[in-house]
Amino acid sequence: MGNLLSLTTFIPLLGAAILALFLRGNDEAAQRNAKWVALATTVATFVVSLFILFGFNAADPGFQFVEEREWLLGMQYKMGVDGISILFVMLTTFLMPIVIASCWEVTDRVKEYMIAFLLLETLMLGVFMALDLILFYVFFEAGLIPMFLIIGIWGGKNRIYASFKFFLYTFLGSVLMLVAMVAMFVDAGTTDIPTLMAHEFGSETFSLLGIQILGGAQTLMWIAFFASFAVKMPMWPVHTWLPDAHVQAPTAGSVVLAAILLKMGGYGFLRFSLPMFPVGSEVMGPLVLWLSAIAIVYTSLVALVQDDMKKLIAYSSVAHMGYVTMGIFAVNQQGIDGAIFQMLSHGFISGALFLCVGVIYDRMHTREIDAYGGLVNRMPAYALIFLFFTMANVGLPGTSGFIGEFLVLMGIFQVNTWVAIIATTGVILSAAYALWLYRRVVMGDLIKESLKTIKDLTFRERAIMTPLVVMTLLLGVYPSLVTDIIGPSVANLIGEYDTATAAFKAATAFASN
Repeated sequence: MGNLLSLTTFIPLLGAAILALFLRGNDEAAQRNAKWVALATTVATFVVSLFILFGFNAADPGFQFVEEREWLLGMQYKMGVDGISILFVMLTTFLMPIVIASCWEVTDRVKEYMIAFLLLETLMLGVFMALDLILFYVFFEAGLIPMFLIIGIWGGKNRIYASFKFFLYTFLGSVLMLVAMVAMFVDAGTTDIPTLMAHEFGSETFSLLGIQILGGAQTLMWIAFFASFAVKMPMWPVHTWLPDAHVQAPTAGSVVLAAILLKMGGYGFLRFSLPMFPVGSEVMGPLVLWLSAIAIVYTSLVALVQDDMKKLIAYSSVAHMGYVTMGIFAVNQQGIDGAIFQMLSHGFISGALFLCVGVIYDRMHTREIDAYGGLVNRMPAYALIFLFFTMANVGLPGTSGFIGEFLVLMGIFQVNTWVAIIATTGVILSAAYALWLYRRVVMGDLIKESLKTIKDLTFRERAIMTPLVVMTLLLGVYPSLVTDIIGPSVANLIGEYDTATAAFKAATAFASN
């Protein structure tokens, strides 16, 4: 039981090695074997991760299942999970078998395709478990490579442009984070994340190039980390890589990108920005709140004018991530609980929506909204599933989408009423673009000849959708499954944040008087 985290993290890597070393040929049998090996590997990873979940003590706000040993060149290999990270681990292991099962129609370089996804799973799990700066950075950056290949090799017509844009945006954002990590090591003398969370970085105001830096070194480090995490989320205005990446990525790539990879930015804010740079977060927090509000309204309006289904859902993801950053930097229990809940919920709902697009794309090979209409007449099961996730995306009470948005709005209302009012309009706009999409694709008469022979969901497609439906409903009616686990860790984070910023707030209030 002592190495459960490492076992969970590296089972997918083992599966990738088995595929690379022992599977030969590209005939139908070899392709089928590659899919089954990948599926078995991801299912095994999920099963092992359940032991972490069932053995986790939710009342303990600290890190559990900690593994620590010397790594390469004397660097530290340290893994652990707390109430914030464990659910992202579970989200990843839960979704990856569904992702692999959605790849069954792929026939081009199947072995390499499966290896890319298995490598990606290991790297994503490593991000959520790493308790060392260097280890975190290695996992965080290495995850770009398999996704770059997935988009660049198996993507659409403009896949090369989209893959390079994805890589350059996310990589350049992370360069500043690396500089900040070096500065943190010089200041604290360690790369141990729990130690750094307790370390007080300098927050004395100083002048740089004639500009007063309120919050001092903390604010500069916060900005460096923000450059990376804001791109990863992605936040407006550094979100433009996401629609291109989604449109060009294969269906499975879009699911992983929306459901898991985007969450690394939010996780980074919770793991680094708030606990390590509380004064920097206090100084820059109002900017994040307004950027989030702008993102919700702007990207929702942009979604309304899209003619490509994937691009519409991609802009929807940017809008929903706006609620996440807003909740995080409200820095209260409802806000952060809501942000984490929203990230988990978005993982199930957006993943399912991209799968819904993939279902009809596999049949018609187009994502143009105008190419469809009246699908309810030929695909009643598909119409029902698509409607369910459309309403969940809007935030229908009884689904997980409602809980996350409601908690975030409760949290932000306590901090900034105007931001809360603007963010609430996003709920109305999301209903507009989501129902507009559904009406044009599914409702109406079936008048297009090309659609008159289209087939409804297969058994495999229904099996893929079922666990996503179950989780969306379960979390919608029983949210304490999440809040009970994250609550103590979030409360501890807020308590330490308030303690660290109390002196700064007092000094600011005194100066203003």
